[in-house]
Amino acid sequence: MKPSVSVIIPVFNEEDSLRPLWDALKPVLNALENQWEVIFCDDGSADKSADILEELAQENSGIKVVFLRRNFGQTAAMDAGFKHASGDILIPMDADLQNDPQDIPVLLEEMVDGVDVVKGWRKFRKDPYWTKTLPSQIANRIISRTTGVRLHDYGCTLSAYRKEVLQEVHLYGEMHRFIPVYAHWAGAKLKEIAVRHHPRKFGVSKYTLGKTFRVILDLATVRFLNAYSTKPLYFFGRFAASVFTLAFFSGVTTLFKKGFGGAEGFWTGPPLYTDPFFFLSIFLGISGVQVILFGLLAELNVRTYYESQGKRPYVVRSTRNLELPFGSNEKPGIPCAE
Repeated sequence: MKPSVSVIIPVFNEEDSLRPLWDALKPVLNALENQWEVIFCDDGSADKSADILEELAQENSGIKVVFLRRNFGQTAAMDAGFKHASGDILIPMDADLQNDPQDIPVLLEEMVDGVDVVKGWRKFRKDPYWTKTLPSQIANRIISRTTGVRLHDYGCTLSAYRKEVLQEVHLYGEMHRFIPVYAHWAGAKLKEIAVRHHPRKFGVSKYTLGKTFRVILDLATVRFLNAYSTKPLYFFGRFAASVFTLAFFSGVTTLFKKGFGGAEGFWTGPPLYTDPFFFLSIFLGISGVQVILFGLLAELNVRTYYESQGKRPYVVRSTRNLELPFGSNEKPGIPCAE
């Protein structure tokens, strides 16, 4: 039996596009051999989107709707859809008709040979170049270089994910763009394919240049979580080492000036506290100690986080000849024949 499919669609003030979207989506899904469901996540829309979704859900049993109490953002709406999905394969897409439902079967066809994530790439993007396309291209290169996951288009919502690779992913801020990065860290096999992209017909874009700065901040968070989430003292320790090094050279500079900078001599010349490098070395030394203490506190928080919730700093793909603990999401291997 083919895996079931959940299509997740975040919605915010898209009243004009919802029915045309469903009209385009329904024949594509009906043509699939997979069982399917569509989950609309209304992110506190202020227009008639919620009413239209209510009507669509009454008319079609395959449509499910999650209504958020207020506008939490696309990332929160997408995460709510993931958490409520029952399909084996999760396919998020935008509600503005710029993603093409005809690409869904193409994404599913690519999920073979152990591929866990098929990422859409808007190769021929139909958006304003200077305000959307160019900033997106720059951001994609920065994200690829920083995370080590080379993709052309992190901002394309239309993608396909196996549900198991997202079970431990919790999204915050604008981090829906980094879902492929989280999946890669969990050991998922990624593939990127070109998908169609259409000009916006209804409404206005929710993307602003101000979000670019938020993405950069989220990227810093993602980079930190990737490299130091289980060993934050290493992160703070690198800064502390740099600060201690500067403090050492500042102190050496003070002593050098005191001993060789004049004819008065080391003991008879001006006191040390009159040299600015003396105070700089003290300040840097104290700062280094504080950074180390911050690192130790972060280590305590990490251990509290994992141990209080029973979490583990690793992901197990499968086991052989072992009984899984109660509540585990791991998949057991096929037992050996006796």
